[in-house]
Formats: sequence, C-alpha cells, structure tokens
Amino acid sequence: MTVNRIIAYFSMEVAINDDIPTYSGGLGVLAGDAIRSAADMGIPMVAVSLLHRKGYFYQRLDPSGWQHEEPVNWIVEDFLEEMDPRTSVEVEGRAVRLRAFKYEVRGVGDRVVPVYFLDADLPENDVQDRRFTDHLYGGDQRYRLCQEVILGMGGTRMLRALGYHGIERFQMNEGHSSLLTLELLNELLRSEGRTSINNNDVETVRRKCVFTTHTPVPAGHDQFPMALVRQVLGYHPAFDMEEVFCCEGVLNMTYLALNLSHYVNGVAKKHAEVSRHMLTPKKDYIHYEIDSITNGVHAATWVSESFQELFNRHIPGWEEDNFSLRYALSLPKEEVWQAHMKAKRGLLHYVNQETNAGMDSDFLTVCFARRAAAYKRADLIFQDIERLKRIAATVGPLQLVFAGKAHPHDREGKEIIRRIFQARDALGDRVKTAYLGNYNLQLGRRMTSGADVWLNTPQPPLEASGTSGMKAAVNGVPSLSVLDGWWIEGCIEVYRPRFIGHSVAHIQAAFSTGLQAILLAWAGVR
Repeated sequence: MTVNRIIAYFSMEVAINDDIPTYSGGLGVLAGDAIRSAADMGIPMVAVSLLHRKGYFYQRLDPSGWQHEEPVNWIVEDFLEEMDPRTSVEVEGRAVRLRAFKYEVRGVGDRVVPVYFLDADLPENDVQDRRFTDHLYGGDQRYRLCQEVILGMGGTRMLRALGYHGIERFQMNEGHSSLLTLELLNELLRSEGRTSINNNDVETVRRKCVFTTHTPVPAGHDQFPMALVRQVLGYHPAFDMEEVFCCEGVLNMTYLALNLSHYVNGVAKKHAEVSRHMLTPKKDYIHYEIDSITNGVHAATWVSESFQELFNRHIPGWEEDNFSLRYALSLPKEEVWQAHMKAKRGLLHYVNQETNAGMDSDFLTVCFARRAAAYKRADLIFQDIERLKRIAATVGPLQLVFAGKAHPHDREGKEIIRRIFQARDALGDRVKTAYLGNYNLQLGRRMTSGADVWLNTPQPPLEASGTSGMKAAVNGVPSLSVLDGWWIEGCIEVYRPRFIGHSVAHIQAAFSTGLQAILLAWAGVR
C-alpha cells in the first residue's frame, strides 16, 4: 500500500472533537486547530497521537471548590475506525503490541487529514502494558516514558505499517514525541545492516525533523534519569553520543528534539526570545537557532453561530480566506451587537443552569478559562476584593465566569480553584461569580464567544502564546491582558494603565483601573 503524505505531525494530545477527550488544554487545542487548518489547505499531512482511553480526566468540583478526578467514559468505536495493521515496540524487554484507530478531519472542499490514535489495550499484551494508553499525562515517570516510547517510536513504526513510506518531514509538537528520532536512526541502521551511529546518520535524521517548543515552564520539558531510560529502552547506540542524546545524566526530551531537528520554532516572538535564553546548549560547539511562528486559531471552529451568520451575510468566503475577516471593521455595529448578545445570552443561560448563579445579560461579564496553573493566575483579580466591590458599586454591575482544570498532581492549581470559590462566597451578589466544571472544547466556545471581556493574567514571561484571546477576538470580544505571549503582537491599545514592574500589587492595581475604564465604556454601549 502506498499513501501520498509527506508530513507527519506528532502530538501527545489533540483536540479534534467534543466527544473525543484526548487533550488537556492549549497544546492539544492548538494541535487540533493546526490539523483542521492543514485539512482546509490540502496539506499532505498525517497526524499521530495516543488514544487515552480514560481521557485526561472528568472534573468534579465539590461545594468548597476542591477538584476531584474521575476517568472519562467514552466509546472509542463510536468515533474512530480501527485499522488492521499491527506493530510493536520494546518496553523493558517486552514486545508491546500496538494498533491504531483513525479519525478523518475534513476541511474545506472535503479535503482530509487522517489522525491515528495508538492503542496498547490488546489481549496479547501484559496487563500493565495494556494501560500505557489509558491516561493523558497520568502515572509516574516510568509510565510517562513508556507512553513517549509508544508515541515516538511506535508512532513511526505504525506509519510504516500503514503504508506511509514517503514522509519527508516529522513535526514534533513539543518534546513528548522526540523519541521518533531514535526510530529514524534505527531505520537507517537496519537499511544498511549496521549497529553503530555516525555523524552522517545524525544529519540525515536532522534534515527530516522539525520541532516546535510550546512553553518556558519547566513542567513542560520532560526529563528522565538515564537509569530509567536504560531500563525501559534497553541499550541504544545513540546513548554513546552524549552530545545528541544525554544531557547531564538525564534524557531531556526537549534537548533531544533540539539536537535532532534542522528547524526549531517557538510559538510567539517573545516566546522564541525567551526560549533562546532558556534552552542554552550543553556544549559550547552547539548552537540552537530558534525561530518564531506565532500560534493561531481555526476561525471556523471558534466563531459562534451568531457571528457565523453575520460573517456569511457580509463577508462570504471568510471560512476559506480568513484574511478577509479584516473587513469585519466595517460591519454594521448594531448587527455586531445583536450577534454578540445572542452568544452572551447562550453562555449565561448555561451558567445559570449549571450553577444557579442568577447572572444577568445586562451586566458586564468577564470570563477567564484556562488550565488552572499557578503562573496563569486565575485568582489575581481577587487580590483586593473590597476594591472590586467598590468598582462594581460605583462604576457599574459586574459578573465573573471561570473554568479550567488543574492537573491531578498540581495541588497549587487546585488551591487556585478553591480560592475562587472562596472569593465567590465573599463577594455574594455584589459581584456574581461562577466556576464551571469540566472545561472542554464546547465550553471553551461558549465562553470565548459569550464574554464581554476576556481576562488574561499570566506571569510574564511564562505564557508562551495563549490563543484563547484570539478565539475571543474572532467573536468581537476585547481582552484585558498583560503584555505576554501572542498578546504583545496582537494588542491594539484602547486603554493601557500606567504602571511599573510586574509585582502582584502593580498588576492588580492596573487591572482594577483598566476594569473601571471597561465598565465605563460598557455603560456607553448599552
């Protein structure tokens, strides 16, 4: 079988369907948007991920705001097509058999990008091995490394078993899949009957690989002790090339991808700059060129129904030619407002139904939805609750909507959610506040289209890109944000408070002042 695809896109998580819980947050959502865009453009691409039979997790919030996790129950066969070929990888000396399930992402003109989800839950595998494709970002270091062996090495082998022999570029979406470089080296050795790697082999693999790094946060850069790597992988000739494979006694997946890719990019101009400083070579004679390609969003996925109708009337063809959305500046303002209010009422109906918060469509509604991680600072707006009350009392009514999951092992992230619940109780009806559970693609669309203001409060320079504000923007929603990530490039300054520094006190004061300005503007448009 010969399959005409020349680009292979590897990602530990992808968000391609509301009912397929194979993502946790921005990395997976970005991957889904990239795949949809590739389908629209007819790019000859194939994508590879893991199946995650139990998903990331289903989030339940108790009355105090403490997060509890449950497995996601979804029926794989209802959404994906099982493929016939099988392959295997060696894990701790055992052969772990793999199969693939296919999902076809269809773009404009019915063009297709196939996505293959790898699954180890086969009866011929040991019980422990069958669990490797259960949980996204679950388990301990051993579990994660075994998953990354399956993704990178198993994914490459599965592509060959499926007939993809003409792949010219292997795109690694973050370092989780960088063990694919070892499998490409293995292919070279097998083809020539050799057992040792030379510099020409390294250059051959490097020419085939592209790497996108997505975060300056250390938790996003997987590292494994070499003792564990040898336990899981056994011996590999690449171990003898420390300048390629090993960094200071550990396998750093990011450095492996850097060392074996001919092109590397960050996901915003600022992020590329930060990455160049952070990802310093471990050897003086190695130099990393890190370019920037600012993330984007798949507009047709994130534009609400009411704005789709508006764009269809005034900007026909916008789905295929997103650049034509620049003409949105000339849309009739009353029609824009009507489209926005329709999306807003839909969001608030959902909020009231889920939380009984009694939110009013005539109140300024500020939304925040992201992973609940410390650096994203979802609770920053509550640093001075009394001032927040005074703003709402003197300038105009205000209500706040939050959503987002904390990683099961991230206690600090869970504490942030609980603090928001505490702030909600302290504010009462003065500033109605709701936290929506089980944040997913569908809820993300509701919030980014139904907000009056999109709130973004990361700790600079830790937000690599952050595309939620883009999703809000394509729905006509302005952002109240710090200058970090993509927002440095996208910001059009309607109002910018004057302040010096990035302390919590400085930023909270700036947000409070900015919020007053937005409330005053809101009073004018109503």
